[in-house]
Amino acid sequence: KFPIGNLANYGYDGTVVLPVPLTVDPGFTGSHIDIQLYAAWLVCRKECIPEEGRFALRLPVQGSTGLHGSAFEASFAAAPKDQPAQGSQVAPEPGFLNVVLAGLPGAWRGQPLEFFPEATGLIEPGAAWTQAWDGGRWSARVPLSPHRSDSPAQLALVVAQAIPPGQGPGSPGVRIDVPVQGSWPAAAPLPAAVPEALQAALDANAARAASAAPVTGATALTLGAALLGALLGGLVLNLMPCVFPVLAIKVMAFAKHANDRQAHRANGLAYSAGVVVSFTALGALLLALRAAGEQLGWGFQLQSPAVVAALAALFTLIGLNLAGLFEFGKVLPSRLATLQAKSPTADAFLTGVLATAIASPCTAPFMGASLGLAIALPAAQALAVFATLGLGMALPYLLASWVPAVARALPRPGAWMNTFRQLMAFPMFATVVWLLWVLGQQSGIDGAAALLMLLVVLALLVWALGLRGRGRTVLAGLSLAGLAWLGWAIGPNVTRPLEAVSGQTVATTVDGTGWQPWSPQAQATLVAQGRPVFVDFTAAWCVTCQYNKRTTLADATVLGDLAGKNVALLRADWTRRDPAVTAALAGLGRNGVPVYAIYKNGQATQVLSEVLSVEEVRSALARL
Repeated sequence: KFPIGNLANYGYDGTVVLPVPLTVDPGFTGSHIDIQLYAAWLVCRKECIPEEGRFALRLPVQGSTGLHGSAFEASFAAAPKDQPAQGSQVAPEPGFLNVVLAGLPGAWRGQPLEFFPEATGLIEPGAAWTQAWDGGRWSARVPLSPHRSDSPAQLALVVAQAIPPGQGPGSPGVRIDVPVQGSWPAAAPLPAAVPEALQAALDANAARAASAAPVTGATALTLGAALLGALLGGLVLNLMPCVFPVLAIKVMAFAKHANDRQAHRANGLAYSAGVVVSFTALGALLLALRAAGEQLGWGFQLQSPAVVAALAALFTLIGLNLAGLFEFGKVLPSRLATLQAKSPTADAFLTGVLATAIASPCTAPFMGASLGLAIALPAAQALAVFATLGLGMALPYLLASWVPAVARALPRPGAWMNTFRQLMAFPMFATVVWLLWVLGQQSGIDGAAALLMLLVVLALLVWALGLRGRGRTVLAGLSLAGLAWLGWAIGPNVTRPLEAVSGQTVATTVDGTGWQPWSPQAQATLVAQGRPVFVDFTAAWCVTCQYNKRTTLADATVLGDLAGKNVALLRADWTRRDPAVTAALAGLGRNGVPVYAIYKNGQATQVLSEVLSVEEVRSALARL
């Protein structure tokens, strides 16, 4: 029994064994029995989370199948034992049920008991009640439910030794079928109308449930709107700061082929193909992993420290190459170097792949709702949304490569390109700094320092490979050996998860406001207390999240409004994989960050835009 106010939940705590009898026909002649089970259950504490599953078990006819016999025996032993009434009785009176039980186990005398009538809706299970012992007789006075629908002549009930609510499995009890003395008071009629406050809360819950329901053909956000949102989101994605380093490479490629229209068009098509194929492949991988049971969302690859480290190494190499420390033609085997020189379109395609890898953590305006819908669509339609997102991102460069005016506006190739190339190395190094910061959030300072040391030795290795003669052999060999040893010695620090620290509050510049760690329980508790709750779904690898955090969410007027409305601030960190955050995002119809939601009891949840403005947040707070 789990009391909650004047209500109570009844359930199981700890391991649950549900015995189900299975009858096998005597004429059965097979070698095994296939058993299939569908189960639905609620996982509850202060709120309940519905879960379900399908299970299959194959039992051989010959052989031992009693591996869990002891668990079932313990379950049967814990079931209430039937006991005769032996002078026990219950007597109803207006508002209460008087219970007197005799013949209970002697070890229970003087101990508090729990009382469970089998008739549903008969008592107020969470209301205060009294009990007492008089020798071997136990009595109790329990509040009756004013809206009960049953008035039995015999009341089947169970009593057992009481334990603190929610602390371990209940103790074995006894079941007694007790006669009812006297007549039942008349039940109060059900209210004819629902109070306005309750109706508002019910409407808000219905709206919230509808937003999390499976998408159907009647959904307001149709597939066409999702495709349009994905196209616009892909276009806006080019303005996100996380994409800037890759765009610098595209500008260099455009300038390099300023006089060659055919090469311009071929590179534009190859780059666009790389972006669209990569977005589609990333979407397919996301859908496949979710179908396998993983709780993932958009940008899931950067939740892995190994992927973050690999991207940091890649951008380090690109930055060193642009700075002139080494040339790929001198480091790569001659066959690969020749292939790279002969296949500029392959370079353009790989640039598109790289752009997708670094842009995927960003969520631009129009993208959030489209991606949230895509996850719930059939696979073919979902992949179309992902492909359209890639097309939107590639579209400006595809059009530019086919419009002669763009080529004419570009400066002619010359000595300036070498200076521009070296300048573009610095955005690459800035991206590496950002990735190191992300890794620090995931693996701690030891992981970030380990990766930084590995990158230094990696830079030494590629520089040594560009030398000639014996120096190349000696230095490259030593660098490679050092890199291997460091990978063995400190490499595990890069991927070792940082121990989560709970309960930390991040203060703001306004007294009385501070960001607390989010959890479903914390959110439910605050909402139940009547406080509005602002939840910031964020991640360290999400550049848009960090921009909003340092601008709009740090604005003094916004923080003042939050304090004035007594809004609780919760931050849901999705930097590392967190199924609870994924589920909360899905409940809002979203599948990536940033997402900003305002919850208040009795009101529909407000979901704000991905790129926040001060005016939007203040307007949303004014509606509370």
